[in-house]
Amino acid sequence: MRDFRGYANQPPAVKWPGDARVAVSFVLNFEEGAEFSVADGDARNESVYEVIDPRAGWDPCIDSHFEYGTRAAWWRIADTFDRWQAPMTVSACGLAVQRSPWLAQDAVARGHEISAHGWRWQSHADMTPEQELQSILGCAHTIEAVTGKRPVGWHTRSACTPATRALLVRSGFLYDSDAYNDDVPYFVQVPVDGRERRHLVLPYAFDTNDMQFQHTQRFATSDDFSSYVCDAFDWLLEEGAHAPRMMSVGLHLRMIGRPARMKALADILSHMRAQPGAWIATREQIARHWIASSDAQRQ
Repeated sequence: MRDFRGYANQPPAVKWPGDARVAVSFVLNFEEGAEFSVADGDARNESVYEVIDPRAGWDPCIDSHFEYGTRAAWWRIADTFDRWQAPMTVSACGLAVQRSPWLAQDAVARGHEISAHGWRWQSHADMTPEQELQSILGCAHTIEAVTGKRPVGWHTRSACTPATRALLVRSGFLYDSDAYNDDVPYFVQVPVDGRERRHLVLPYAFDTNDMQFQHTQRFATSDDFSSYVCDAFDWLLEEGAHAPRMMSVGLHLRMIGRPARMKALADILSHMRAQPGAWIATREQIARHWIASSDAQRQ
């Protein structure tokens, strides 16, 4: 059932650590190697990117666009987050982690969270529950095998299914990000095995997201992106004086990692670090803090 009311402007009185006003979550999507490619035996190539001439056969052009994310972009992105001592959540596809385990291991060594983003970079909308569970568990098991830690967070590419949350709860996930409807975390009740289970949703965002460089050309330059994200942060910072706020910044290796766009990331991190009210945290940190604070208020 859809919920148009939410907190009705009265969110819980959750306080972020250090009296921060905004919990900021940077999410770096790691999909390279999990996209569709005829070279990998798929029936088609991935169609979402800057390439505009679809090919029925192997497309080395689009393959190389994705390869840029792991070959070049990861290092400059990771080093930039190190420079600003900012943790992020790497939302990773299982097949991408399997093909580039060193990237996931390097992310963990740098103190970042690895969350689950499906086995392949594909929509779950038409999957059966059995197929979807296979994708969820395949991704989680691969991440755990490579990094030594099972992921606790999930995000579906595009639409999820009516079964997604029940499968996630049954599989032991702490939170999902399959919603775009709020600036505050919230709980939902998920029917699992005949009873209602509480489950946390950390809303995600497509506007403060580097995908807009590709799909809409809303952002043409690094200044476009950084100005938009910083404006959003400043507004939430003001609101955060009276109520908890959360902000998501979506990034992709092959998108933000291009040299002409990296200035945007540096400017955003610099702007947020200059403010006393920003808590830059992984989604797991935000989720565990929200759960602990909410439980404390209920006692």
